[in-house]
Amino acid sequence: MAASNALYTILTEKINQDTLVLPTLPEVALKVRAAADDPEINLSQMSDIIAQDPALSLGMLKVANSAILGRSVKVETVPQAVTRIGLQQIKSIATAMALEQVFVSDNDIVKLYMKKSWAKTIDIASVAISLMTLYLKENKRTSLSLDTITLAALVHNIGVLPILTEAENHPDVFANPTFLQQAIIKLSGRIGGAITRAWGFSDEFTLLAESWSDLTILPNEVHYLDFIRAGAIYHDVFKNETTKEALLANYTKKGILPEIDYMQCDEFSAMCAEVKTMFT
Repeated sequence: MAASNALYTILTEKINQDTLVLPTLPEVALKVRAAADDPEINLSQMSDIIAQDPALSLGMLKVANSAILGRSVKVETVPQAVTRIGLQQIKSIATAMALEQVFVSDNDIVKLYMKKSWAKTIDIASVAISLMTLYLKENKRTSLSLDTITLAALVHNIGVLPILTEAENHPDVFANPTFLQQAIIKLSGRIGGAITRAWGFSDEFTLLAESWSDLTILPNEVHYLDFIRAGAIYHDVFKNETTKEALLANYTKKGILPEIDYMQCDEFSAMCAEVKTMFT
């Protein structure tokens, strides 16, 4: 248990002293976000920025051609993709598409953990996006949006990155994953909040990163937290059966789920699999 305590103590001290090294957004995401905030930007200029990054260009094409946008005519160029997605949504979508570049490490063990963490993030995001897509079809006047849940779901667990990086100095932690998981459970929300603030995200994203796993925070109205937590339930992140049943009942009451066991149906599984192709 010494390794776990040492890691926890070091992380806590660095958080309190504001010396924890936080990941930075990929350069292309910074450029897109800055351009999106420029009132003079146009679709052509935004397309040029995105086209500079092959991975982001491919991601944008996948999003533009995805079922969630409900278009049957396939787009084949970045300008077409940007036009279909729209400048209003491009900031969140481009940031979301670039996030995979943050989950990297030169250390083989850390790299493996980061790969698993990103895979789990995509799994949860695919469920959250699928549910939001269904919810928006039935609730046209809601302020919730697909681009926001896409970014929120992909950033919700970003706090694990500095923990994994710091754990690299404590090999015993990786030898016993339980130690590492305890540090993640205790600190990832707080660190995630620090990262989203450092990246200049809105308070809404900070709340999501800090609180998605804190089930004492239960919004009365339909909230982005609900969709992320539904994804966590689907992928067995929450272990307590009574808690899961209570959350699912609440989401059914709110109209997020058509019925309490909806996520078990083949139709929903197929939809999640299709959404997941945007990120793989």
